Amino acid sequence: MDIIKVEKICRPLRIVVGLVLIALGFITGNALFYIGILPLIVGIAGWRPFCKFTGKCSFKE
Repeated sequence: MDIIKVEKICRPLRIVVGLVLIALGFITGNALFYIGILPLIVGIAGWRPFCKFTGKCSFKE
């Protein structure tokens, strides 16, 4: 799979997962709200923490 295609899929997916976890956190009154903030911020910013810390990704910065 092409790297550009992965990035186009992965970033919106992170944003959606973050929003879903935040919504579930509000609905259930659970701590999922706090967990959902991380993928939302990472998706919006476009920052890939796993790539930065491990240096194993081939994405162009």
